[in-house]
Amino acid sequence: MIEFYINGQQVDVQLEDEQTIGDVLKSFEATCEENKAAVIGIIVDGKQITADIFDEEAAKPLGNDTKFEFSIVTENDIKASFSKLSELFSELANQMEGVPVALQSGKNLEVSESIKKLADSIDQFCHIATLASLFPETFSSESLNGINFKDFFAEFSPILKDFEDALQNNDTVMLGDLSEYEICPRLKDISKALQNM
Repeated sequence: MIEFYINGQQVDVQLEDEQTIGDVLKSFEATCEENKAAVIGIIVDGKQITADIFDEEAAKPLGNDTKFEFSIVTENDIKASFSKLSELFSELANQMEGVPVALQSGKNLEVSESIKKLADSIDQFCHIATLASLFPETFSSESLNGINFKDFFAEFSPILKDFEDALQNNDTVMLGDLSEYEICPRLKDISKALQNM
């Protein structure tokens, strides 16, 4: 019996006249598109199907006990993730605004926790933004203050680098200024933009 798993859950699938692994993959992809989903990983009989071996694997005939495992992401998953990130960036903006006061009262550990959280959140954002690009008709023209996310982060990176340097040099004045006047307003912008997606 042919088995199908989507994101780890077994599902019942009715096959029509698919003869090859490629036929099944093609019809699954069409179903995903109709349901605003995108395939981000394929495993057939325990073997990861990468772009390099796709054609060769797709040509293989369908066996009676072929096992398909798909990893998919939906448009709604991405919207939900952006919404969560919006809240997170808003919370981080408030923390960044409080950095000067935190530093003055010797709460350096609290400040470095906020920085770590910020770095993780930006990584998370980049990952989700990459997945969002699989749905260009929904997420293509999203921008912050008229610039797109990529340009925004290209401009944001040097500020974060300066912040990191100030942290290493224990330059509390620089840390306070950067977090309050450079980082905080940008995080609020990101939060607002993500809210509207």
